[in-house]
Amino acid sequence: MPIPTQWVIAPPRKAVVVGVADAAASNDSGADLVTHSLGSCIGVVLYDPAVKVGALLHAMLPDSSLDSSRAASNPCLFVDSGLTKLLQMFERLGGLPARAHIKAAGGAQIMDEHGVFRIGERNWKALQQAVANRGLRVTQCDVGGVISRTLRLNIATGEVTIQSPGLAPRRL
Repeated sequence: MPIPTQWVIAPPRKAVVVGVADAAASNDSGADLVTHSLGSCIGVVLYDPAVKVGALLHAMLPDSSLDSSRAASNPCLFVDSGLTKLLQMFERLGGLPARAHIKAAGGAQIMDEHGVFRIGERNWKALQQAVANRGLRVTQCDVGGVISRTLRLNIATGEVTIQSPGLAPRRL
């Protein structure tokens, strides 16, 4: 006797975890790209719905000119050089930046109660500038505040979700 379809359990999705100062791209419809603990860091998602290619960056600092030798060895540490690397990875899998949905999260003011460094705000501004310099724009964002975020991209659907401590997951 066949198993009724309402009893069939879908296999778990693969989670490709993107660490701090790292990036990943995928065209695997069974995968999610996910990054955790976006505080002042900024997370950037690119998704091309025509070819179902996605990419995710977790950048810590706004401007690679702060330390060009570190940017050369790890471009994803910085928003500007990280976005360049992310776009290269995205295009290598067939994603077109002009067709991409670009979403961002993070940029919070964490561990800077008096707003001295404003790293989160500076990261967000650096991303807006870097995207604009390429003739692109961020289509949706969840930035600022004082909360950390987990950012997840479903490669099959392009759905982006955000999870913060003590809050229900939400779509971006």
